[in-house]
Amino acid sequence: MLATEVKDFKNIVEQIKQEINKTKYEIFKNANMNLLKLYYNIGKTINENSSWGNKFIDELAIELKLTFPNIKGFSVRNLKNMKKYYIECSKSEKVQTSSAQIPWSHNMLILDKIEDNIQRVWYMEQTLINGWSYDVLAFQIKSKLYERQVLGDKPNNFYDTLPKPQSDLAKDMMKDPFILNLTGLKQNYIETELEQAMVEKIKTVLLELGNGFSFVGNQYKLEVGNKEYFIDLLFYHTKLHCYVVVELKNTEFKPEYIGKVNFYLSVIDDLVKDKQDNPSIGLILCRDKDKFSVEYALKDIHKPIGVSSYELSEYLPPEILKELPTEEELNLHIDLENE
Repeated sequence: MLATEVKDFKNIVEQIKQEINKTKYEIFKNANMNLLKLYYNIGKTINENSSWGNKFIDELAIELKLTFPNIKGFSVRNLKNMKKYYIECSKSEKVQTSSAQIPWSHNMLILDKIEDNIQRVWYMEQTLINGWSYDVLAFQIKSKLYERQVLGDKPNNFYDTLPKPQSDLAKDMMKDPFILNLTGLKQNYIETELEQAMVEKIKTVLLELGNGFSFVGNQYKLEVGNKEYFIDLLFYHTKLHCYVVVELKNTEFKPEYIGKVNFYLSVIDDLVKDKQDNPSIGLILCRDKDKFSVEYALKDIHKPIGVSSYELSEYLPPEILKELPTEEELNLHIDLENE
């Protein structure tokens, strides 16, 4: 096939795949909602007969197993979970509505580990948006993602430089601190070692960056006049529909970092991005930062830039690594070399 025919064929195949995945999701969603409705009603009945004590649940488990021997989910433990599910959902309609969108095991993990209903709803919604497996959700809760992404101190100028809803999406990708799994990186590393380690562990880095990031390359070359400049890391965000320039610094934040990233964004917007792409976004990762210094540095900047600190972690559970996408799945759908 000719190059154009190959491209058309790939587009057709991609559309079919998306349609299949959409249908699979609708089937799962309806089945999941019905199952959770059943568990809610069973939990309600158990709660209404709490005066009978644990004996009621024990006997109920036996009766259900005898009547439905081929159906799992009616153990004593799970019946107690159904009671808990009913009690917690009856306290918050938002929790009940959000819980219906995710699997039962995910719901119980959130209800067991998180007490605040606002946080519960947030983790439920993020599970749906990002398609987190049980293990990934457990890792995100353990790493206190809510505190880092929602409550963290993340100076940026997104609301001043981007229209809604892009500004909201851009703000949602920020965390403070970012936790980077870079095994073997010593504390006295230099920036090039940090970059190299991030490239080698790009799958785990993308897990921390969030859903929608596609890796374009490191030391991405820009030619301006007779000079060459190199961006530490360049990504494309498939939901924001824009390029994301990432600069890595193993020092505390300095105001001059903003000017450098602002320059890179101008060049990317003029020479790399397509007409349909949104304005490129800059992200500066530093060892530490002073909130007020960052705010002053961003005050008169008209390009969208965010600044966060980072922490190094040397451990990521094997079950999480299994859930991460393959190298092929991380490839950017746009071939920059052919533009």
